Amino acid sequence: MDRRRFLNTSALLPGALCGASLRPATAAPTPAPALITRDAMRPQMPHGVQSGDPLARAAIVWTRSDRPARLWLEWSTTPRFINAQRLRGPHLLETSDFTGRIDLQGLPAGQEIFYRVMLQDLRNERVMSEPLAGHLRLPADFGRAAARRDVRFCWSGDTAGQGWGINEAWGGMKIYEQIRRLNPDFFLHCGDTIYADGPISAEVKLPDGSLWKNLVTEQVSKVAETLDEFRGRYRYNLMDTHVRRMSAEVAQIWQWDDHEVSNNYSDSKDLRDDARYTEKNVPLLEARGRTAFLEYAPMRPFHAAESARVYRHLPQGPLLDLFVVDMRSYRGPNSANLQREENDDSAFMGRPQIAWLLDGLKRSKAVWQVIAADMPLGLQVADGKDAQGRDRWEAIANGDDGAPAGRELEIARLLAGIKKAGRHNVVWLTADVHYTAAHHFDPARARFSDFLPFWEFVSGPLHAGGFGPNPADATFGMQVVYQRAPDAPNTPPTSGLQFFGQVDIDAKTAALTVTLKDLAGQALFSKTLAPRRA
Repeated sequence: MDRRRFLNTSALLPGALCGASLRPATAAPTPAPALITRDAMRPQMPHGVQSGDPLARAAIVWTRSDRPARLWLEWSTTPRFINAQRLRGPHLLETSDFTGRIDLQGLPAGQEIFYRVMLQDLRNERVMSEPLAGHLRLPADFGRAAARRDVRFCWSGDTAGQGWGINEAWGGMKIYEQIRRLNPDFFLHCGDTIYADGPISAEVKLPDGSLWKNLVTEQVSKVAETLDEFRGRYRYNLMDTHVRRMSAEVAQIWQWDDHEVSNNYSDSKDLRDDARYTEKNVPLLEARGRTAFLEYAPMRPFHAAESARVYRHLPQGPLLDLFVVDMRSYRGPNSANLQREENDDSAFMGRPQIAWLLDGLKRSKAVWQVIAADMPLGLQVADGKDAQGRDRWEAIANGDDGAPAGRELEIARLLAGIKKAGRHNVVWLTADVHYTAAHHFDPARARFSDFLPFWEFVSGPLHAGGFGPNPADATFGMQVVYQRAPDAPNTPPTSGLQFFGQVDIDAKTAALTVTLKDLAGQALFSKTLAPRRA
């Protein structure tokens, strides 16, 4: 279908690419009768639209159809779509669960981008969906003083975990609305975007005796094993009004962790004694889980050399370089974590990724370098016992408070490399442990001292059970400056102990302020860091 025919077809349909009749992305559009045949119905986008991986001149736009369709997109720098640009996107077919994305290129740096997505029915190419509107904000170009502006973004992790699903009577996943209201440049989801291993039941009894009532679909009622069940977890989260609304208005940057597949999975994961699983093959589950993640994440695919890669560098202008790492895909088995030399078993991010990260940090010309991590550096995160009865560890710390060993060796080499590169303005952000905290790492307190002092901030869950706090490991001199955690494990969302973080960088002073917030959007802790000039 050429551009002229597309324009002519669009003109036949009321609302087709017309701002006056746009439906908001907060709700699935109501089917409307087709004008071409009496029985035809327009394609629908029941899971809304999302944008992601914003760069100065590019961004991803994602949607999902309810049938075979082709994606069309129109964008402008004004909500009235003056001088709008129109693009033809990919086919949305069964092979991708009807999901698809388009990588918008050549965008004007630092601008607000208003877009609308429309679907063309592949069974009748004259039938078009009603358009669905979205918005994103691009970072400034690097190197122009006039382009510097304040930066704001939010982060958290852990969505729909421990059986806490969408309770419409309670208001759904309300924390997403708090984030949307802040109008951030982007939202960073630090992993556990779903809980594939956490069945959601219709009712859960709360500590006060009342009932939490979940929306339930077939795919979330059991652990995910089939590709459709993994996909169904993402579809479930997008049933929530707040999730769809924020996704349509705020660009997202996703990374992943364990629950996209199964709790604490690594090469050592053994499901033989887990009666919930009929599929015991962890590599096969990982392949299905990764496929679903890559289909639903609003992220930019990599080239064929490593098409499933998650770690990436997303420059956000002269004030911020964002490095999204992957602490799940390249790790060795979870173990006692006591190796005295680096090897395949002690790997956490792996040598190629560490080399990539160090090179990117060295090359960075931004004021701040933020590392988005799946897991915290100095908290002890246990994973049961090994065959010798020793503690087995899921994260980096091994609980011995001594010189680096096991996975700590890789982190020690990374921190030493950051010091050698003279990078004083590195900040770590993470989630995973289901509470919020501020940690300061100082070589003066550490058993390993070849590094520069730095801060790590933890936040989450977005919508899951509350846990913690976790014990601290002293190898890298970690000090708990602030933490807020529940008194009991798996505290429900009704407790209010759901958390996210907000980062603001001032354009004039380049000071970076981190604020830890709760479910109501109340500030719990704030720390302002002044940049250190090289």
